[in-house]
Amino acid sequence: MSISQELLEILVCPETKQPLTVAAEALVGRLNERITQGNLTNRAGATVTEAIDGGLVREDGHYLYPVRDDIPIMLIDEAIALNT
Repeated sequence: MSISQELLEILVCPETKQPLTVAAEALVGRLNERITQGNLTNRAGATVTEAIDGGLVREDGHYLYPVRDDIPIMLIDEAIALNT
């Protein structure tokens, strides 16, 4: 995943306006495992079926916004809860 530092500095959580950081590869790997197993849902309650290339984690660590094809998906309903 390659998001420029300039883009990362202007992207914020659309809900809380908190800054975002790039998700660690280990976290992305764990989430992709759960996607493969079919037991990961997004904030809207829909099962996530497509693997993610990376993610942006909200400053409070509660949600990750997925990144696919180097494009951050900055929709509140697409966020993945990290405290489950």
